[in-house]
Amino acid sequence: MFEIPKEIQVKFDSFLTRHNIQHRFHPEYQKWLRYYLDFCRKYKHDSTDKLNFSFFVKKLQEKKQSELQQQQAQHAITIYYEIEIEKTTNKAPLNDRNLSASSPNSEFKTKNADWTSVFTQIRNEIKLRHYSPKTLTSYTGWARKFQSYTKSKDPSLLSISDVKEFLTFLAVERKVSSSSQNQAFNALLFLFRHVLKKEFGEVKDIPRAKRRPYIPVVLSRQEIDKIIALLDSPFDLIVKLLYGCGLRLSEGLNLRVQNFNFDQLVLTIHDGKGKKDRTVPLPEVLVQELKEQLDDVITLHESDLTGGYSGAFLFDSIDKKYKNAAKEFPWQWFFPARILTYVPITRQHRRYHLHETHVQKAIRSAVQKAKIGKRASAHTFRHSFASHLLQANYDIRTIQELLGHSDVRTTMIYTHTVKSMTVKEARSPLDF
Repeated sequence: MFEIPKEIQVKFDSFLTRHNIQHRFHPEYQKWLRYYLDFCRKYKHDSTDKLNFSFFVKKLQEKKQSELQQQQAQHAITIYYEIEIEKTTNKAPLNDRNLSASSPNSEFKTKNADWTSVFTQIRNEIKLRHYSPKTLTSYTGWARKFQSYTKSKDPSLLSISDVKEFLTFLAVERKVSSSSQNQAFNALLFLFRHVLKKEFGEVKDIPRAKRRPYIPVVLSRQEIDKIIALLDSPFDLIVKLLYGCGLRLSEGLNLRVQNFNFDQLVLTIHDGKGKKDRTVPLPEVLVQELKEQLDDVITLHESDLTGGYSGAFLFDSIDKKYKNAAKEFPWQWFFPARILTYVPITRQHRRYHLHETHVQKAIRSAVQKAKIGKRASAHTFRHSFASHLLQANYDIRTIQELLGHSDVRTTMIYTHTVKSMTVKEARSPLDF
């Protein structure tokens, strides 16, 4: 097993104390540093170059490390960089420590600034506005790419020209899609406005990619039934809910026991996209399957409680406000993960819901086996739900409410997925 050099180990421990890291967390921070140094040694990266940290984060993501673990790893490696910066500064001759702005040492300070506070502020600002964890991951990711592009330029020196150059680089050199360009733009806009407290100025001067109109892929009822028949439990039931209730994949997996009202046949979606709540009819044909799944959840919950279970993961401040909520049955996931997740900071074992990638892989495999010539994904079942309701002459406003769209113009895209119901239906001249 790779071991941290003794000199770095001693220095790192002193820096952890300087940063007021509790002693019980020192082993976790040392573990991340050991992983990072071993990673750089294995892939021949310079461990002192901050630009290589993005490669390490990508490796953590491939290993399915949680967001909390990634943040802890980032903090640990940032502290390690401080050691290297201090070593570089101490090695410089005394008469070179106060050089002009054009000197190499000044350039080092300008280009290798510490962005730890920036990422901390991004996290705080997003949590303050109750944005979703996915938004946090996305915005942090683009901020990290921006940091790498500017070579860790001092955040106070960042300007609108840096943003323009970065967006141009994404479009010309990286050739990223228009949606990725716009996502990067929104992330940097958030960074400047809420973290750096700077305004973009004339937003129209910044290049923006124009997204082409997109017509959703829609499956027929026969194709949907064929795919479901090839899915194992509980993936088949998840897909039935995606199609039967028009849910997003994240909404389906975030369902808890309390979301189901079998007496009224109503499913309540809490904290959907945009933190909006809505209700949708619960398909009667699924009631028996859903109750069987509920029995499985009851059995698993009782087994967890017997084994010293700390509860289901709860978000926002619910866990602090209601101390026992995590262990209470109504708060349990309706589609729980198969194994418990260990939280190093609190030293607890908690249960999460099924991971999205597991469902996506199952759907992809079923679509391939069904030999369907359409590019179908989990979201395709939501598109099919809306299109089939529209085909059954449901009012567009009703469909908007069921989908949870803020603007009816978003729902109107489904008018392009079904044939016109008017007398003057558009026809090809070849059919005249």
